[in-house]
Amino acid sequence: MTRCKNVFEAILRYGHDEDFVPHEDDRFSPTDAPAGSAEKIEVLRSRVERGQPLWHNTDRVDYSGLTGAIRPRE
Repeated sequence: MTRCKNVFEAILRYGHDEDFVPHEDDRFSPTDAPAGSAEKIEVLRSRVERGQPLWHNTDRVDYSGLTGAIRPRE
């Protein structure tokens, strides 16, 4: 499978399946990556490629315990 730039390109290239039913296998595991992070996006992409559900019941749901860089105001 070659990489697509967006979902529309993927539909044009591979078609779509309105009756798609995701399946869970031994690689379907939760992620602690925060929403919007590159890591979370990669996990979601991998799940789609493997035909798994996008969301795991125990994926991270908040930003508690995370720290970020603080930039001073100019």
